[in-house]
Amino acid sequence: MQFVKPSREVLAETLLAAGPGAPTLCPGWRTQELAAHLYLRERSAKVTVGLVVKPLRSASEKAIAKLAESAAAPAPYAELVRKFRAGPPRLSPLNVKRVDENANLIEFFVHTEDVRRATDRWAPRSLDPDYSEALWHDLIKRAAFLYRSVDLGIVLVNPAGPRHVAKRAPVSVAITGDPGELLMHAHGRTGQALVTLEGQPEALALLQTAEVGP
Repeated sequence: MQFVKPSREVLAETLLAAGPGAPTLCPGWRTQELAAHLYLRERSAKVTVGLVVKPLRSASEKAIAKLAESAAAPAPYAELVRKFRAGPPRLSPLNVKRVDENANLIEFFVHTEDVRRATDRWAPRSLDPDYSEALWHDLIKRAAFLYRSVDLGIVLVNPAGPRHVAKRAPVSVAITGDPGELLMHAHGRTGQALVTLEGQPEALALLQTAEVGP
């Protein structure tokens, strides 16, 4: 099943509902910076490369900041979100389903929650079981990388049944939650992820201070 297209719609609607200037869980970014990031990562090679090559990150951040500044008012902000909602250019590799899913399935879920959970009042969404399963399978492919800086064993526990050993070590912590909540934790949104942690007190304390995420 195709989940990226509807999740793009949900993310666009969430951005529009929040409006420009609203907070997000992305440090230093308001909704207009997030919208600029989402638009440019699909259309600007400079921004795309800057996301993965640290020496080029400054140029990427400047491009995002410049576009975000131009979208600070409601009308240009809505237009920017509309352009993101329209999808990537016709010749973009993101028009290939497998590439699109690999690049955007988790990206769109996490950033939707970055807007939703940046407010005082929010509740977890009820996800389609097939969508939740797709998120789970994508998570376990990336989990070792996302927890690479944690000096602990990490076991991800899905209440629906599956368990995944993301990282092996003499001392481990089990993290239990629905796939969407596990995703938020694995992407560094540890304070907003509805998960439970099981392990020795010292291990739990170490996890809470560790750097988690991309």
